[in-house]
Amino acid sequence: MNKVALITGGSRGIGFGIATELAKAGFDLAINGMRPANDVEDAISKLKAFGNDVIYCQANIAAPGDRDVMLEQIDNHYGKLNVLVNNAGVAPKERRDILEATEESFDHVVFTNLKGPYFLTQKVANLMVEQKKNDRAFSASIINISSISSTVVSVNRGEYCISKAGISMATQLFAARLGEFNIPVYEVRPGVIRTDMTAGVQEKYNKLIEEGLFVQKRWGEPEDVGKVVASLAKGDFLYSTGQVIMVDGGMTIPRL
Repeated sequence: MNKVALITGGSRGIGFGIATELAKAGFDLAINGMRPANDVEDAISKLKAFGNDVIYCQANIAAPGDRDVMLEQIDNHYGKLNVLVNNAGVAPKERRDILEATEESFDHVVFTNLKGPYFLTQKVANLMVEQKKNDRAFSASIINISSISSTVVSVNRGEYCISKAGISMATQLFAARLGEFNIPVYEVRPGVIRTDMTAGVQEKYNKLIEEGLFVQKRWGEPEDVGKVVASLAKGDFLYSTGQVIMVDGGMTIPRL
C-alpha cells in the first residue's frame, strides 16, 4: 500500500510542486487548500494522472474546526497519514514598514503561517504516535516549508519573517519531542521561487539574478523544493531530524 502525504496549500505554487514530486514517488495524496473544489479540479487531475489516489481537503488551517474536519476526512478515506508537509502560507496583504505595520496584518499572517501549522502538527504528531504504537513498522515524518525570511530581514514585511522564524523553532521543538518515537521532523528553507506570490517582483529579481544575487544564476522552481521534500518523505535522511535543507541557489552563502 502507498504511503499517504498531506500537503497544506498543495494545489498551487510550491505546494503543487511538492505534490507533483510526491505523486511521482508513489505517494497517495491529501491536498489541502482554501479554494472551492471546482477551482482546483485541474490541479487534482494532473496529480491523479500519475496513477495515485488523490483527495482534496478544503480547509483553513488557521481555523481549529477546519483542521479537525480535514484530518477526519483523511482518516475516513485512507485510515492513516505517513507524511505531513506544512507548506501553506500567506504574504502580508500590503507590505508596510515595521514602524507602520498593523496588528490585523500580523494576525492574518502569523495565524496562517505559524499558529495553524503549529497546532496542526501537534494534532498530526499525536495521530502518528498512536499509529506507531499500533504498528511498529509504521513510518512517519513531518516536513516544514519555511523561507530564507526566517533569517534574512525584510523590514517591510516583518510579520512574514517572524512567522517563518517561528516555523524554524517549531521544527526543532517537534524534532526533539518526537525523537523517542522515531518520527523525524525537517525544515526545508526555499529562497526566491517562481510562483504567483513572487510574480509581482519578477522584474526586480531578474535584474538581481543577473547581478549575482544567487550563486546559481536562475530562479528557483517549485519542483526544486518538491524534489527535496520527496527525498525526505521517502526516508533518505532518517538520521537528520531537526535539520534545515536550503533550497536557495546559494543566495544566503556569505560572500565578499
